[in-house]
Amino acid sequence: MKRTLWLSLGACLVFAAGCASVSPQARQPAGGGNRADDAALRRTISELVSMPGGPPGVAVVVQRKGDREFFPGGVAEIGRAAPPAIGDHVRVASVAKAFTGATALVLVDKGLLSFSDTIGRRLPNSPARWRDITLQELMAHTSGLPDFIHNKDFVAALTKSPGHPPSPATLISYIRNEPLVFRPGTQYAYSNSDNIVVGLMIEAVTGQRFEQVLQRRVLDPLGLRDTSLPADDAMPEPLMHGYDVLPNGDFEDTTFGVAAGWAWASGGIVSTPADMNSFIRAYVGGSLISAKTRAEWLRLFMPDSHSDPIGPGFNSAGMSVFRYNARCGTVYGHTGNIFGYTQFALSTLDGTRSATITMSLQRTDANTGQAARVFAGLTQVVQEAVCRALA
Repeated sequence: MKRTLWLSLGACLVFAAGCASVSPQARQPAGGGNRADDAALRRTISELVSMPGGPPGVAVVVQRKGDREFFPGGVAEIGRAAPPAIGDHVRVASVAKAFTGATALVLVDKGLLSFSDTIGRRLPNSPARWRDITLQELMAHTSGLPDFIHNKDFVAALTKSPGHPPSPATLISYIRNEPLVFRPGTQYAYSNSDNIVVGLMIEAVTGQRFEQVLQRRVLDPLGLRDTSLPADDAMPEPLMHGYDVLPNGDFEDTTFGVAAGWAWASGGIVSTPADMNSFIRAYVGGSLISAKTRAEWLRLFMPDSHSDPIGPGFNSAGMSVFRYNARCGTVYGHTGNIFGYTQFALSTLDGTRSATITMSLQRTDANTGQAARVFAGLTQVVQEAVCRALA
């Protein structure tokens, strides 16, 4: 075995790969022609993939109404010349929480769930101290549930058998005996456990596996044919490989080896830049739900709410969605961070302008040194992509 990494998901095993030089690729628009105002975005992408320790690849989708553009940088896989493509599969990391939120919202809209539904009602075998925690509190990360990825038994199980995930119920069982972090509804604390419980509540009210409900209620209606929630570590072709940087500067391929079931409804989804862009526009724009449910969903945001990686500008958390007051305007969406990938999926509130950014390297704002400089470079790409979308 090689080394063990601490990641946003927990600890995972990765395998060594060789180092190759990376050079920025020219913009390949999926719609529209060359424009002078995309120069800043292309420049920041080139700077990011060219800097020491920078990602092998970057994929940016910007859409303004019907005009969708794609800006690739670097390569989809080290050792090959092909740049990332808009249809390359990637791990969406915690952007999966928005997909889970969308599934819950559709069920709320259909009357199968309500924001006031409790764990005790839908999952009666849960610990008594969880009984009164509501769906709203789970989706808003105000439940007080401890995060299972920090549990030592979970870390040991993942390290021992990364390719063989437990059941979703087992994931949440790791924290059954832990006390609540705070009284539900009184504070905000980002927790992967919240979304596992939301997924289990969805299964309880539908009598179906979460993956089936996700497919029927969200993926099929939106035509997201390249999005799935696998249990294993499989990635459909074509794909954009994910990497980490070793202390000696070499790149390590972390695309495979850890089954998506270890993250499940909290971070296991596989998608493409094209599908993520289509999803975030529909999700934020409310095309899956009624105006009444959408108004209830967006009624409350908690300011200064942190999740890794932080989004562009001032961050406020809602129910499975974040609001970002960015340099060029306000956008909504979700971010994600997992072995090999850092993700941003953002849209205006009306769903007409969007930006999704994928970097084939896991980086957060909490890193220092060169890693922090890489994240700063990524932040510039995100800001320019948002400005491009809002221009």
